[in-house]
Amino acid sequence: MLSISTVLNHYKRKDIQEEMILHAKNKEVIGSFKGEGYAKRPDILKYPADILELAKQGVTSFHASEELWSNPLQLDPLLKKQDIEKLRIGWDLVIDIDCPHWPYSKLIADLIIKALKHHNIEAISVKFSGNKGFHIGVPFEAFPKKIAGKEISKRFPEDIREIALYLKNMIEKVFVKKVIELEKGDANKIAKNLKKDVKEIVSGKKLNSEKMIDIDTILISSRHLYRMPYSLHEISGLVSTPVDPEKILEFEKEMALPEKVIVNPKLRFLDRESTALNQAKELFDRAIAERINRESRMEFQKKEIKQVDIPTHAVPEKFFPPCIQNVLKGLEDGRKRSLFILTNFLTSVGWNYDKIEKLLREWNKKNHEPLRETLIVGQLRYHKQQKKKILPPNCNNLMYYKDFGVCKPDNLCSKIKNPVNYCRRKTYFLNKEVNDEGKDKLSK
Repeated sequence: MLSISTVLNHYKRKDIQEEMILHAKNKEVIGSFKGEGYAKRPDILKYPADILELAKQGVTSFHASEELWSNPLQLDPLLKKQDIEKLRIGWDLVIDIDCPHWPYSKLIADLIIKALKHHNIEAISVKFSGNKGFHIGVPFEAFPKKIAGKEISKRFPEDIREIALYLKNMIEKVFVKKVIELEKGDANKIAKNLKKDVKEIVSGKKLNSEKMIDIDTILISSRHLYRMPYSLHEISGLVSTPVDPEKILEFEKEMALPEKVIVNPKLRFLDRESTALNQAKELFDRAIAERINRESRMEFQKKEIKQVDIPTHAVPEKFFPPCIQNVLKGLEDGRKRSLFILTNFLTSVGWNYDKIEKLLREWNKKNHEPLRETLIVGQLRYHKQQKKKILPPNCNNLMYYKDFGVCKPDNLCSKIKNPVNYCRRKTYFLNKEVNDEGKDKLSK
């Protein structure tokens, strides 16, 4: 439990006040009284002296919005969605690692950081949440300006949900492997550490990785708040302090005791000033592509296009729809999404992997800037591991064909929903013409 003297001594520090005010820019900031409720909303932090004054009034912790606003004070629960979007000028990626077992929490945070770095993101910041876990952040300035023609500021919270799920799926198996090594395969001990029943985390004879990682999704909705950097935590009495992403596994809670906290401007949470623009584009592309992949699997399972209808022999290129033909000419934009499209499309029209790999390599040479070899190999490997073929995105999906200018429909395109349907119709009519010619010859 926090004493009044601890709270006042902490929030009267000038270095802490300055860091908190810097972080509060364009954010809704709300104080909490002993963690039992929030002050009246909306509110902001504007001056350093406000922090100590609020602490004197009983505020023990401060919480900021993930979203960035042109004027947070105009926020109102009765506002319509379009009015909220007009006020929202951006949003930060803040992933809340919520795990009851401290060593596992550090491990998950470390793997998430490595996953972000894998996508060539440098603007990664981390802070201890103040109790059980960590907040991992990437500032809005690192995001692409638009996706599928829609401003990123308006793609909240759907994009962050996809990114959080994508990163979770990306690290699951590695996390399970490391936990098994750490606990020597003792499922009972692992379940106890996670505060779960063994049946929850075991499927058959294997640990269910999906059930072992919890990424808190409370943040992933409009106007929800996270504990600000350098804010106190009422339960633990510790400070939500920034941590070096490279040393996350070395961090211990004792380092967050109020009397031990040192403000380091080089470890600023969500540092906007040193963020290179557009560096998170690959992460957005891959996360959203994974969603489309997931939707395509569901679509396939619903048998909108039945597995029996997929050709057993490779459909010739001359029967491909205009969008695929245009992709194969080479691209300046949308190359990674097109790799996803081509692989799904070609497997769904009867092409084997050797033939697909050869075509993809030829196509990649035509691109304005060829993709890395590892991307092509990785995409093919992923598809080979799937037990069922996956359809390419539907024609009306704004993230794809129209977005990078390959949708040039002909007369048949208006009658189909998916590029694979185009091939089915083309080959159907061709086979019908051949059969009809054969009948004519027999009748003569």
